[in-house]
Amino acid sequence: QRLLRLAELCRRLETEEEKVLPFYPSSLGELEQQKVRKVLEETASEPLARVMKDYMGLERFWQRFNKAKLEEKGLERARAALADRNQELRRLLQQYLAGATINQKVPKDPHPL
Repeated sequence: QRLLRLAELCRRLETEEEKVLPFYPSSLGELEQQKVRKVLEETASEPLARVMKDYMGLERFWQRFNKAKLEEKGLERARAALADRNQELRRLLQQYLAGATINQKVPKDPHPL
């Protein structure tokens, strides 16, 4: 029951795009998809393969989890790039301000010699 309540809460938090297109497009070709379907329909002989069939319902969860992790990593990289850009802009601003203070100290009257 707890799992069902969590699934309902997650469903409410989905974006409109996720509600309309809940499944990600496959990168497999038509022939490869047919092979995958054929393998999934076969009865598994190995114990691990039988156990994995029980968890096929979690495939959508793992897709979303991986998508969230990829977005998180992308945001971390973007944040690092912005931090680097911010440092560069601060350095340029310090150079500009240092140049402005030096120009103010230089006398405005031409040198007598």
